[in-house]
Formats: sequence, C-alpha cells, structure tokens
Amino acid sequence: MAASTPVLEQVPRASLSGSVHAAVATEIGQRIVRGDYAPGSILPNEQKWAQTFNVSRSAVREAIKMLMAKNLLVSRPKIGSRVEPRQRWNLLDRDVLSWYATSPDRLGFLRTVQEFRYIIEPEATALAALRRSDRQMVEISRACGDMRTAQTQTMRTAADTRFHVAILRASGNELLVPLGVLIESALENLFVFVTREVNDLLYAQELHDEVERCVRLQRPSAARKAVHKLLANTDEIIGRASPERRAK
Repeated sequence: MAASTPVLEQVPRASLSGSVHAAVATEIGQRIVRGDYAPGSILPNEQKWAQTFNVSRSAVREAIKMLMAKNLLVSRPKIGSRVEPRQRWNLLDRDVLSWYATSPDRLGFLRTVQEFRYIIEPEATALAALRRSDRQMVEISRACGDMRTAQTQTMRTAADTRFHVAILRASGNELLVPLGVLIESALENLFVFVTREVNDLLYAQELHDEVERCVRLQRPSAARKAVHKLLANTDEIIGRASPERRAK
C-alpha cells in the first residue's frame, strides 16, 4: 500500500507581509497559546514543521528562536523544543498577547486584563494628576478630544489607547509605561465581541472626559474614582458579550 502524501499547510499570505520565519512563529505560537500543545509537550522537529508549512528548515529554526525569546519554548539538544509552563510566558510581549487574545477563551483574556487594569490604572492616574507636566496634559487632552471626533472604530480605539498610555507616562513611573501594551490589546479585542451603540459611545466619552478633567485639575482622589467608574463600564461591555448574557 503506497504511503500517503503529507498534507501541506500554507503559511497565511497575510502573514507574509513580514518575514517567513515570523509568519511561521505566529502559526506555531497561536497553536501553543490556544492549547494544541500542552505545557511540557515536545513539538514536532524542524523537518516536520518545514514539511507542514512548506518552508525551509532555516525559517523554522528562526521561528523557534523567536518563540524561545518569548518564553513559550525551551530547546534541549537531542530532546527538541518543549512548551514552557504558561506562567513563564511573556504576556507583556505584543505577539503573545495577540495570540492569547485570539484564543478560544477570549473573554477570559479580557477579564484577566481588566483585573490587572484595576490594580494598576486607578493609582497610575492618581499619580498622573499629581505629577503630570503641561506638555503631558496636552497629550492626554488631545487624545481625549480625538476620541470624541473619531469617524471610525479604528480611529477611536487608537485615540483611546493613546489616552491611557499618555496617562501611564504622566504617572512618572517608568515601569508602568510598558503596561500600555496590555491596554492596547484589550481595547483592540474588546470590539470584536460588541457592537457599541451611539448612547454607549456617548457615555464612554463622558467617562473619559471626567478622567481627563480630574487629571487636568490635579485631583488625584477624584481621578482614581473616575477610572474605577470607567473600568466598571468596560466590565459591563465584556459582560454583555458573554455567551450567558447572549443566551438570555
């Protein structure tokens, strides 16, 4: 009986806007994050991946190096590439966050990010109210204004992200700035689930305006409360997208 011919998977053409090895890393990374390969499992070897994606072994080798740098994999001679425990993954890496956000448990991801935001953003915003410079306040206010005049969801999300990242910068704590990638990923993926009505957008804008006002007037306690109210509104949007709510 003749041996069956292996099925080749083409790396998605959309991924090829970058390098081939980055596209392969994305394909393998997504499979790891969504649970196709459990922590502790050994991945197929370079030759198998090269056959699977119809790419060179060198491209696979570079892809594996990328995933190791993100702490998704560890490689050992004569053993191969092993999936690291989830707690070792670099979840502040933009790619890992993107893969995590498109995994089957997307809503779980958003709720996890929300919990983290509750821990960080109220105090960061209170610090911004105390420490922000005039130039930083201009940046915060401009982003808030751009949200109000945005013509598309993409434009609004970009302005929303700039608003929150500008506040993190204005806090004066350099360790907080890299956390902006979490907020960006959460905002980008939030709208995958929910179509927001005009009234929703108007209310969200009012909440952002209040945060901006409190920072501008340098009222840290009020700024902290305003952020809590803004995050609670985001919780409501996420809750609206849950299967349980949709079933009602």
